[in-house]
Amino acid sequence: MAYTDLRQFLSDLGTDLVRVKESVDPRFEVAAVLKALGDQHPAVMFSNVRGYAGASICGNLLGKRSRLARAFGTTAEKLAAVYLERKGRGIATVDCHGKAPVKEVIKRDPDDLLALLPILTHYEKDAAPFITSGVVLAKDPATGRRAMGIHRMMVHGGNRLGVFLANPPLSQFLENAEKEGKPLEVAVALGLEPATLVAAVVKAGSTGPDKLEIAGALRDEPVELVRAESVEIDVPAHAEIVIEGKVLPGVRMKEGPFGENTGYYFTNESPVIEISAVTHRDGFVYPGLCPWTADVDSLLSLAAGTELLWQLQRHVGAVADLEMLGGTIGFSAVISVGRCSTSEVRRLIQLALSLDKRLKSVTVVDDDVDIRDPREVAWAMATRYQPSRDTLTIDRTEPYVIDPSAVALGCGSKIGFDATKGTGPEYEKVVIPKDARSRAQTLLAGIVQAPTC
Repeated sequence: MAYTDLRQFLSDLGTDLVRVKESVDPRFEVAAVLKALGDQHPAVMFSNVRGYAGASICGNLLGKRSRLARAFGTTAEKLAAVYLERKGRGIATVDCHGKAPVKEVIKRDPDDLLALLPILTHYEKDAAPFITSGVVLAKDPATGRRAMGIHRMMVHGGNRLGVFLANPPLSQFLENAEKEGKPLEVAVALGLEPATLVAAVVKAGSTGPDKLEIAGALRDEPVELVRAESVEIDVPAHAEIVIEGKVLPGVRMKEGPFGENTGYYFTNESPVIEISAVTHRDGFVYPGLCPWTADVDSLLSLAAGTELLWQLQRHVGAVADLEMLGGTIGFSAVISVGRCSTSEVRRLIQLALSLDKRLKSVTVVDDDVDIRDPREVAWAMATRYQPSRDTLTIDRTEPYVIDPSAVALGCGSKIGFDATKGTGPEYEKVVIPKDARSRAQTLLAGIVQAPTC
């Protein structure tokens, strides 16, 4: 089914959503819970947020692959195929003609954003609260083409936000506006249903469906838009919150330190948004996304990992599946293959490392290895890989902007591991009979309880 908004998705989770009724502080305490939740834990809703009566915070929405698959109306096993089939087409957005839940409350010229929204402070040395799941929407001043992306934002105080715009297309939009000495109008949507959130991080070309049209295809239903109050931007009508404003031309301020997805603090001189309006739903739900957690892993694995899988399968027919390793923010991947010669595995490694500039390491295993089970991947490396024979390195590559090990050097390097097996009988994998495995699953279903907070 297609979910109209975040609330509908949350209500459909049932026991896969736990509710924390005790008072929690948006400074560190919410992040501590989100950090503690892993990829097998339920989503969480905080209904008693200290200092914000009537507001709630949700988190760990995408941390489990099966939960992400639910957002697309499919299963974890079919998620990649469904994503690729839908991403290749677009569904045009529709105008809701001003009747939008996100306009239930309108605050013009707010003088203190932090007093309105429970923006989280995540890590001990973070310089301020940061918005981490805000979808920034803008139009290219040069072409009028719209786009959106997830960009972190630091609360500078009052009506100003620092925004880290390191990646296109929005970085290019700002450059085009600054060439004319003009501000770039933006809107930041918070609290979107998961399919639209995923669409914000997919790759979209300069022609064909834009990201909002891709969002419609991913959710299999058009995205309803409404014109913002103070900027000429159309925003998702069913968002929980929209922040409106303009990126000031030529203005840069220190943004950070911030505990990034790398697991390290990062500081930058970043553009500044001057806020002109905030609209939100009554009793809004603020989306908490703690950096360097399973939530981020799942988002990147579907958007970046599945895209890379599609590209690789077009060139190497033996490629079966791909998984971005948890905690590596897309820097490391495991690829499984069917029958594949050593030379073909080498070509695959080189291809994967060249297609994605974030990717630093690739491990190739046979398709009898469960690439989503770290234990099985480690087993393949331990028993099928020989360092002197099966390692491929590439030096002096382009560094990725938030990689601390590469930025200091001004260049990077990449490595590939061939952990595929030989053909001898010594590589026959031990297997428990299917009937016994099915019986074990039945027994465990009645014993294992979902963890609670």
